[in-house]
Amino acid sequence: MPEKPKLLISMRPELPEGFFGPREWARLHAVADVIPGHPHIDVDTPAGAAALGEADILLGAWGASSLTRERLTRAPHLKMVAYAAGSIRPILPPEFWESSDILVTTAAPAMAVPVAQFTFAAIIMCGKDVFRLRDEHRAERGTGGYGSRRGRGLAHIGNHGRRIGIVGASRIGRAVIDMLVRSNFEVGVYDPFLEAEEARLLGAEKMELHELLAWSDTVSLHAPILPETRHMIGARELALMADHAVLINTARGWLVDHEALLAEARSGRLRILIDTPEPEPLPPDSPFYDLPNVVLTPHIAGAMGNELRALSDLAITEIERFVGGEPPLFPVRKHDLERMA
Repeated sequence: MPEKPKLLISMRPELPEGFFGPREWARLHAVADVIPGHPHIDVDTPAGAAALGEADILLGAWGASSLTRERLTRAPHLKMVAYAAGSIRPILPPEFWESSDILVTTAAPAMAVPVAQFTFAAIIMCGKDVFRLRDEHRAERGTGGYGSRRGRGLAHIGNHGRRIGIVGASRIGRAVIDMLVRSNFEVGVYDPFLEAEEARLLGAEKMELHELLAWSDTVSLHAPILPETRHMIGARELALMADHAVLINTARGWLVDHEALLAEARSGRLRILIDTPEPEPLPPDSPFYDLPNVVLTPHIAGAMGNELRALSDLAITEIERFVGGEPPLFPVRKHDLERMA
């Protein structure tokens, strides 16, 4: 019987309980020998270095050690990295790709599902101005009227005919577009890598960024962290958005100039939901916490709780396929990083 490959699990110490239940452990042990002492968050300690030296496969997530050139020299058997979290950039620096022929797979498609669901829900809730009305209702204790009386004369509240602009046709952006199209929203999309015909097949209209911002009632950000996306939404871009428009960021604070955003937020002109601010977390004295037209959520759009099992399920599936000689479902190659978060 062939010897099973050695599997190194590298992630923050609290994560395995969320990622792996009895079913997941059984699947892993069926195809690999899990190196004891997991999770190995520091592969530079004697125990971690020994584990890395044994490993044929690395199953990583948040907190995994970066595979620098020096560490790769201490991993002579490593043939696969199965990443079960969000952006793979923290553990695979540019030098990894210089000469490595190690297979890399990503669970990003599984991560895209809860982020897209959260974003779609945020679009609906912000469209109805739910969070402001909740705060008013709480403060008034039922004395300020109810139901449609609160927004009957406000044309900017509600979701009928609402125009949604998606910035970035990423996995998440495309999933959000699909949900919106199936719910009969009018959808525009900005992505320099997306062809107009492909946008039409998604059910959206391709637009340039400034056109999209001026057209949209709600703008949702889904672009990756790249040098050219740094503060792509600044004062000029925010000024193009209509009064009462909504800006939703479930991507990264990197995309938005937060000084410009704060100026617009203080004016009260826009409604804003931020799941991923810059810096993260915001300092305790940040004015964003107290502005009535700003909703802050603590980076919860991504997988949490039982949603982590979807990530481990996909990562384990990739390991099973690798051990069984099947091609990966979601490999990551160097050129993919030009478009990936």
